[in-house]
Amino acid sequence: MAYVIDAPEPRSLPVAGTSDRFPVRRVYCVGRNYADHAREMGHDPDREPPFFFMKPAEAVVACPDGSTAVVAYPAQTANLHHEIELAVAIGTSAAAVTPDEALNRVYGYGVAVDLTRRDMQDDAKALRRPWDMSKGFDESAPISTIAPVSDIGHPSEGRITVAVDGTTRQDGDLNQQIWNVAEVISALSHAITLLPGDIILTGTPAGVGPVERGETVIGSIAGVGTIAFRVA
Repeated sequence: MAYVIDAPEPRSLPVAGTSDRFPVRRVYCVGRNYADHAREMGHDPDREPPFFFMKPAEAVVACPDGSTAVVAYPAQTANLHHEIELAVAIGTSAAAVTPDEALNRVYGYGVAVDLTRRDMQDDAKALRRPWDMSKGFDESAPISTIAPVSDIGHPSEGRITVAVDGTTRQDGDLNQQIWNVAEVISALSHAITLLPGDIILTGTPAGVGPVERGETVIGSIAGVGTIAFRVA
């Protein structure tokens, strides 16, 4: 088969303990999945059904273990925010699965930061417009090395934290999620068919805030891994 233009190179992430790569197909994100974060954003933290938004695969920046990646500060914002999240890497297809079946579809887990143009998002909310440009911009999804389930199992609790230039900003626990990973996968799989290579970012704890040019963001999730990048 011949393409009329050059086919894009697929985005991929390193896999712990191997030279193999995890190919990224799509990136789905869960909104308001920690009660304290819902409150700080001015919303009711009751257990409403999960809702989702997307980032393109091109938003992914691979942040291998032991290195500090470089992420460009995006245009059209003066208020770029960090949101530390558990990333779920889907290994096999999932269509309308139950929570009991959901974890069997997971290849592994990583640490991600959902970068958000907060001023643009606030404007979109006020005007009842989509969030796409505030969430799905270039380099808006730094993600760490993927740790396979065969190595770490399925983390349901553990400290999740992020620091900017050494100052801790977010500090929570995976057990504070309103909807756990199995429930998130199940809910999303009833809306679309999840495919191998899909990534799900599962929400962020309280403490989101701004990050400026020249600052370094370091995040970690106990039992999963770490992420580090500098904003340029």
